[in-house]
Amino acid sequence: MNSSLSQHQHEIERNQRAWENKPLLRQIYADFYARILKLVDRSVTGRILEIGSGIGNLRALLPEAISSDLFPNPWLDLVCDGYELPLRDRTVSNLILFDVFHHLHAPRVFLKEARRVLAIDGRLILFEPYISCASFAAYGLFHHEKVGWNLEINDAEVLPRPRDYYAAQGNATRIFFRSENPSLLDGWSIFHAEPFAAFSYLLSGGFSKATLYPAFLLPLLQRMERLLSPWPKCFGARCLIGLRPK
Repeated sequence: MNSSLSQHQHEIERNQRAWENKPLLRQIYADFYARILKLVDRSVTGRILEIGSGIGNLRALLPEAISSDLFPNPWLDLVCDGYELPLRDRTVSNLILFDVFHHLHAPRVFLKEARRVLAIDGRLILFEPYISCASFAAYGLFHHEKVGWNLEINDAEVLPRPRDYYAAQGNATRIFFRSENPSLLDGWSIFHAEPFAAFSYLLSGGFSKATLYPAFLLPLLQRMERLLSPWPKCFGARCLIGLRPK
């Protein structure tokens, strides 16, 4: 197994243990998945595909979705690379990536492949970190992945193998909200771009850190998040993006 797949599989195994042992995390993610489901358009003909399904949690709420990832696991339907999808043109109605876009070293290559497989009225749905004044320190200091705020975003049209592990948590914020590298979105229209506060997630420790508050405080934190979400540059920590091919 190469280093990229080894790292990916290690994270999946760690995340599975955290998911089983942290009920609070499951509650937080239920809210995240509910946001995603609101953007799924079941009226479009085609299959729903999740790329980078990890431990496969979205499947519980979206059972018709095809679960896929780089490395085989029993709960997955498909093993594939997001840059080379083993699907025919225009056969996917909804393409979902949860915390995957910031792992794409060459987003242009992926977006081209996504346009190929999506139906004419299909949707690409991304759920990602959002970098703000409040979340920058949390992601930068307490997460093993780089924020990559000042790194050049790869604009390549091809990405040869071997493909090493890559992460830059700030890429979605930079591309979709700060309009960096606007040519990456040629051929796409953004129909939804929503950053929001997520202190309940940050303080939960996610999959790798200790939880910093008791579960009974979750409703209170979520109410506070709704109040603070209108100021995403100050308080945002997550974002949901929906795109359609033009």
